[in-house]
Amino acid sequence: MRAFGYTAAGSPAEAVRMAAATPGAKFVAGGTDLLNLMRDGAEAHDHLIDLNALDLDGVDLESGRLRVGALARMRQVAEHPMVLREFPVLSEALLASASPQVRNMAAIGGNLLQRTRCGYFRDPGSACNKRVPGSGCPALTGHNRGHAILGGSGHCIAAHASDMAVALTALDASVHLLGPGGERDVPIGDFFLLPVSTPTRETAMRPGELITRVEVPRTPLAARSRYLKLRDRATFEFAVVSVAASLRTKGRVVEDVRLAFGGVGTRPWRDIRVEAALRGRPLTTAAITEAGRVLVRDARPREGNRFKVELVQRALESVLGELGGVR
Repeated sequence: MRAFGYTAAGSPAEAVRMAAATPGAKFVAGGTDLLNLMRDGAEAHDHLIDLNALDLDGVDLESGRLRVGALARMRQVAEHPMVLREFPVLSEALLASASPQVRNMAAIGGNLLQRTRCGYFRDPGSACNKRVPGSGCPALTGHNRGHAILGGSGHCIAAHASDMAVALTALDASVHLLGPGGERDVPIGDFFLLPVSTPTRETAMRPGELITRVEVPRTPLAARSRYLKLRDRATFEFAVVSVAASLRTKGRVVEDVRLAFGGVGTRPWRDIRVEAALRGRPLTTAAITEAGRVLVRDARPREGNRFKVELVQRALESVLGELGGVR
């Protein structure tokens, strides 16, 4: 790790001013991902701006929306009584993430911005278009078991890593930003970008912007939700496949549904065609199977991750079957 400067911000506005005045600066809170990236040589920054003194760690309900400060810790949000009761999918996704020690440290804003676990990206000795534009993507023909089958391009097929982001996508959340140009809200569906030809740009954030909070609408749909994560081991591990689902039925008929998927996409994956295949129909095994086929219709698996096509369909059957009482 090369030498870097360090300052602590006293307010969100001061943090944004510091970033604008300090070329090469990067915000840091829990540091559970950033410091590893810097230590391993996958990222290098000239200056870190510490955010931990900022008053951005609240978790509350205001005007029918859950407001989670960017500096709230993963454990704090996962174990909050209101989140457990009204947004179970969010709590379950956070509790399925990382180790207890990491959940005690990691901040919500940092969790959204964590980088992919692609081994080529994390290894500075390997080519990687996400790290060094134009250097290539070895995963396209090399080891790609953990890579995406949806949303990839000829430049990158790295899978998105955040469990929480998948849950927030199913909850129609929004991300509140503060930057040199002022404040703005970005719907979670627009926040993460596909790699296309510019895999270095992963989010819609502008230079110098800071995440200040995440907002989630409180709805009956959110209260009936689950998160299912399939991984290689039950301890600290990233998703091979995951599903965040929220469901409202009338009798056996699906009135409304939200579905988002992890481990299979280059960003948290939501496809409204999958939801449309279920809405207005009786929730049966056949209907869920058909929706799963819609999900993987555009999948582009490689030899090493072809198994994800069937696995994500099975995961969808499992989580919707549990929510809807389908046996």
